[in-house]
Amino acid sequence: MTELQLKVLDLLKEDARRTPELIATMLGIAVEDVKQAIAELEQDHIIVKYATIVNWSKMDDSKVTALIEVQITPERGRGFEGIAERIYLYPEVKSVYLMSGAYDLLVEVEGKTLKEVASFVSNKLSPIDAVLSTKTFFILKKYKQDGIIFEEHEGDHRLMVSP
Repeated sequence: MTELQLKVLDLLKEDARRTPELIATMLGIAVEDVKQAIAELEQDHIIVKYATIVNWSKMDDSKVTALIEVQITPERGRGFEGIAERIYLYPEVKSVYLMSGAYDLLVEVEGKTLKEVASFVSNKLSPIDAVLSTKTFFILKKYKQDGIIFEEHEGDHRLMVSP
């Protein structure tokens, strides 16, 4: 990966709406160089998707998100890959991570209600033969996601005290 590609990635990660023209101006290089760097990053699947971060708590249409710790028995020859694939193919599953520590996979699931998420865990996830145990944690409030703070914090309005 080139230094230019790293700089372009940093600028796009900060704001994916930045145009190649703006990035070129920010970096002091030619627009064509930026377009080529972006095309290469997309072709190599380093840039996979341009996404919007949404603060769903500001919407009336709230969603329920849960993080599920899953202990599994790895498959012979494939390890965790086959089971992880089977889990991430469910539409309710937003993310799956292989973890070190007390559990093997961390699964992020989204549903319309607590009951819908609980039904996913009991009817789809837990019955998988390789799944030994699950622990479900419901997210009550997101304060920060992907470096973005959702709530404005109040400054300290106390009067300064001097000795």
